[in-house]
Amino acid sequence: MLTENTKSRDEGSSLTERLIAALGQDAVLIDPDDVARYCRDWHGDVTTGAIAVLRPRSTAEVAKAVKACSKFGLGIVPQGGNTGLVLGGIPDAPEHQVVLSLERMSAIRTIDPDDFSAVVEAGCILSTFKDAVAEKGMFFPLALGAQGTCRIGGNVSTNAGGINVLRYGMTRELVLGLEVVLPDGTIFDGLSTLRKDNRGIDLKQIFIGAEGTLGIITAVSVKLTPYPDQVATALLALSSLDDAIRLFRRARRDCCDLMSAFEFMPPLAFTLAQEAMPALPIPIAGDYPAYVLMEISGSGLVDIESLMERFLEGVMEDGLVVDGTVAASQAQARNLWLIREGMNEGQAKRGAHMRTDISVSLSQLPQFIADAEKAVTDRFPDCVCVSYGHVGDGNVHLNVLPAAGLSAGERQAVIYETKTIVNTVVDRYQGSISAEHGIGRLKRADFEERLPGARRKLLTALKQAIDPEMIMNPGCQLNFSVNR
Repeated sequence: MLTENTKSRDEGSSLTERLIAALGQDAVLIDPDDVARYCRDWHGDVTTGAIAVLRPRSTAEVAKAVKACSKFGLGIVPQGGNTGLVLGGIPDAPEHQVVLSLERMSAIRTIDPDDFSAVVEAGCILSTFKDAVAEKGMFFPLALGAQGTCRIGGNVSTNAGGINVLRYGMTRELVLGLEVVLPDGTIFDGLSTLRKDNRGIDLKQIFIGAEGTLGIITAVSVKLTPYPDQVATALLALSSLDDAIRLFRRARRDCCDLMSAFEFMPPLAFTLAQEAMPALPIPIAGDYPAYVLMEISGSGLVDIESLMERFLEGVMEDGLVVDGTVAASQAQARNLWLIREGMNEGQAKRGAHMRTDISVSLSQLPQFIADAEKAVTDRFPDCVCVSYGHVGDGNVHLNVLPAAGLSAGERQAVIYETKTIVNTVVDRYQGSISAEHGIGRLKRADFEERLPGARRKLLTALKQAIDPEMIMNPGCQLNFSVNR
């Protein structure tokens, strides 16, 4: 008689053999060492597993893989660059799920400067696509710290944000059309590049931000803009976060829509960045209460350098900015952005910590940060709060670094409790617990706890209509299976 463990191993072996028979040896990874890298989250905090990793090379092969998984009763976890921060792209039931990686579908199908559009496959790395577009004199404005690794399909599936949201909007605003493989293997071809198409419900919007729970995005048509060949980047010191908000309002008025980024950082940012990159130059004193990394950009007849110069003259004369530096070259500008990116790496070097992705009303942002940080430090005086973010769109990452010397279990307990504390303050401000990262599996319980009945009803009805077998990224966003 077979034991349960033996039975499970035999069933797993049978499934992998059937997957290989259906899809071909080249499309299926089953070696544990090969599978492991697809089942570990970006920060390395969580490692799971999968029956196999499927790696199709075309939309037709994705459709074939989906049909096979449906036939074999397997859940499918779509994955792009696996740079997500909410566990949306790794399995949570390894014995019942496969990872379907889009990494081999990386072609740029078309770039049309005359139409200001492009069509690109889901597995194309964001920076690769941006570089190819730039060679044609065009610009794709989505910009993330992980852009050298993340992939277009994942960006769309999570409705990624990034540093250019102020000017260009979230990923949703950049998408013209989609090609999607539905849970029954049907291919939805909606790759139009039309700007205006009012023929009923805009179906592409159903899949943007759905994190692969309704289908697998295989290709995307996107908007392009003229390449901004003039960019001015400034790192500015201020007396408070309130002054940062006032500076933002002034910049929106004086620089109009030419402002492409406006990032708030605390003084600790410099310490954290240098912990990650010791040789990184810091071109400004690090003892002011608040800092802003600001960028304006444009092309054509606009004089961006002069605009930045005139703007800074005014705000410094008025005492709104107390110190600052303007990048004199692309290399200097890159170093300024490395401070913003390096602080994330510095936090990671200090060990597991509580990370958030919050949005509140812009006018309430300074008071929210003050209230949330106070609530945390009142309970855990030895914790260090690190609040930073995109400010101009109300998005703040309020992270908490537990005290040094804690055991792994103690650290996790602090992380859990500080998350609860911060989320309670978010609720009081009627904010969002996910501004740009998505829900995934990490935030599912917090999301469900705050989900109004009418919204749950609509989401459940949509899921059951499109994916009645519940095979698409099961466990992500909502536990839909309990509503069947």
